[in-house]
Amino acid sequence: MTQPPYITPLTPLAYLERAAVAHPDKTAIRYGDRSLSYAEFADHTIRLAAALRASGVEAGDRVAYLCPNTPELLIAHFAVPLAGASLVAVNTRLSPEEMRYICDHSGAKLLVVDTGLQEMVLPIADRLASVREIVSLVDLTGTGLGAGARPLLSGPDYEQLLSRGDDAPYAEWTVDDELDTISVNYTSGTTGRPKGVMYSHRGAYLNALGEVIHSRHTPDSVYLWTLPMFHCNGWCTAWAVTAVGGTHVCLRTVDPENIWHLLESLGVTHFNGAPTVLVMLANSPAAKPLSKPLVVTTAGAAPSPAIIGRMEELGASIVHVYGLTETYGPYTVCERKDAWRDVTPDERARLLARQGVAMFQADPVRVVDTDMKDVPRDGRTVGEIVMRGNTVMKGYLDDPEATAEAFTGGWFHSGDLGVWHDDGYIELTDRAKDVIVSGGENISTIEVEQALLSHHEVQEAAVVGVPDERWGERPKAFVILKDGAALDGDSLIAHVRTLIARYKAPAIVEFVTELPKTATGKIQKFELRAKEWSDQERRIRG
Repeated sequence: MTQPPYITPLTPLAYLERAAVAHPDKTAIRYGDRSLSYAEFADHTIRLAAALRASGVEAGDRVAYLCPNTPELLIAHFAVPLAGASLVAVNTRLSPEEMRYICDHSGAKLLVVDTGLQEMVLPIADRLASVREIVSLVDLTGTGLGAGARPLLSGPDYEQLLSRGDDAPYAEWTVDDELDTISVNYTSGTTGRPKGVMYSHRGAYLNALGEVIHSRHTPDSVYLWTLPMFHCNGWCTAWAVTAVGGTHVCLRTVDPENIWHLLESLGVTHFNGAPTVLVMLANSPAAKPLSKPLVVTTAGAAPSPAIIGRMEELGASIVHVYGLTETYGPYTVCERKDAWRDVTPDERARLLARQGVAMFQADPVRVVDTDMKDVPRDGRTVGEIVMRGNTVMKGYLDDPEATAEAFTGGWFHSGDLGVWHDDGYIELTDRAKDVIVSGGENISTIEVEQALLSHHEVQEAAVVGVPDERWGERPKAFVILKDGAALDGDSLIAHVRTLIARYKAPAIVEFVTELPKTATGKIQKFELRAKEWSDQERRIRG
């Protein structure tokens, strides 16, 4: 049925339009000594959108950004779609070749690079198939690694880009179709090449509302950007905090001591992050009881009850969510129950470590068997987590086969295994694949093994995740060398780092003479993993 003309498409662009009217003089963005009001936020967005159009960016194009959590990347979340294009925010921890693949696969027409990260682009700048211009962005306000670095790439700087939009006409805060792609977020490539996950304006609008409600945002929110904006568009929080007229506090690098300083000095009320960030904060010498309420939304790996308990002892209120890149970030939330007030702190922390129920904007989550039938809600029967609805991706960019496989039976298959409790809450129990979650980032063991095997002295290799106090888990490689080889672990790790991102490379290499295998020759990784986790519970992403 054709919609009546007075029904307008849903888009999170409307959130900034409203905030600029309702809160024009309020501080929208803080970054060091720099601040922008909501009126200035909107003006900068309009100017950048016009500049992009003047640079040849057309409807349906993609614009890539390689930036830390700076105001410019936050502004791009509104300006790029306002120009009719889709934002591709690139993981700042990738290798140059991975960066090249994402730019080429997305067909990005323009690439904006923070000069502190230009070393990722310099080796491949002349091999980008679709990028017409590389724009250098010098961060003169931020502090930390790379701030203020001199441009080394050819092409215009950011101010030159902006100047192209000075005389352009005003842009309307709307879209023709709410199912147009607002952003493309790339997976970590856990089964090979990363996939481009397409988000729609409608899905981003709704998921941002879910963040507002479940993370309890209000116009008084002061949100600290500890979560990378490149990760699921910051779980859609770039749009959520703007929707309520809260204040964004941008943060170039995650430093525990600085975070504790900002929590108190700026009156931070909210931040998001993986459990590894919570571990870093809880163990920081600067840790102390909070003087005002703080809501911490966590996911990326299931937080342990111990870290939940420790953060709540310090005065934080933990919101545990679960999701994937394909679900705009968070999809379920461990909703607190009144009855939990009467249990011990340890028991409450254990309950809060479950993945919970669907968020209010999402369809009910299910746990199913191989026939797509719901498993019993007995807390014991294991099945796969599946989802569907408005906040599940449109599909994988230019990959209809992978899209069809992911939606077998009409539901998105997460690949995560879990149980369903009698109260309707789900809890993850294992992985369907051998993915390692390190600091909230997914690492493919296959990708690491292929990098190991590319060394001419390596005969066989197997990679598993092993415990790590800071990152939750890190890759460990079990390697069989060829006869006569004299390779050492440091040299092999250095070799791997030339091929893939440093964080994916093994933290440890153990040389062995044999690997456990099945009768058909398949390596039994579970045996290797069991020895490494013999006295610990190995959890998976939450």
